[in-house]
Amino acid sequence: MSGTVNELPRVAFFDFTSCEGCQLTVLDALQTHPELLKVVNIVEFREASSARSEDYQIAFIEGSCTRPGDEERLRKIRETAVYVIALGACAHLGGINAIRNRQPLLDVRQYVYGDKAEWYDTYPARAIDQVIQVDAVIPGCPIDRDEFVRVVTVLLQGRQPKLPDYPMCIECKLHENICVYERGQVCLGPITRAGCNAICPAYGYGCEGCRGLVSAPNMESFQEVLAQHGLSQAEIDEKLSLFLTNQTLLEKELVHG
Repeated sequence: MSGTVNELPRVAFFDFTSCEGCQLTVLDALQTHPELLKVVNIVEFREASSARSEDYQIAFIEGSCTRPGDEERLRKIRETAVYVIALGACAHLGGINAIRNRQPLLDVRQYVYGDKAEWYDTYPARAIDQVIQVDAVIPGCPIDRDEFVRVVTVLLQGRQPKLPDYPMCIECKLHENICVYERGQVCLGPITRAGCNAICPAYGYGCEGCRGLVSAPNMESFQEVLAQHGLSQAEIDEKLSLFLTNQTLLEKELVHG
């Protein structure tokens, strides 16, 4: 993906249901790594420009799919782009939006919209890869700016980005953090994918799982650990629901058939 200025890879950013915080992190990354702007041509990025384009090679998508109408737009992006990258927890996992998937959708709509519930076209929140094929993921809430730079660099080199597939606890130990369990808190680090440099435990807060589960989490044993630390089953489910609703529901389906 190299050549003259006119041949620079064309990059577009799209947003669905999200807070757009990951795109703001991208803007921060571009300020600290302005060299990226010399090797790509950003043709659409609503957070930074009013320009629009239907001609792009790399598409970054923030946000989850929460309406039937989102699917057509996603399919159009997939048909156009050579690479599609899910940007952040909402696109990667369904994110916080997926919390509503644990309750009847009609109840959620009535709670939010009252007697206008039928006015709004919505359905259970989905990760982007539940609708279209995704070529790479940049996890987190928000994403890590340095990881964004690494992924872009790898893509421009024609390589496939790879995420760590080991628990965040390993990063905690490498940074010599005091385990938050020893501070009387609970943490999802034993089942959460590493790559964030254990930023939350480093500041004394338990991991909430925004990077998603490792590929083979021992959920049964982990829930036993949480129970041993005084959490009821309802509290365990609540702890796992902030970012991991879709993944934990899938885990249950796989276990119980």
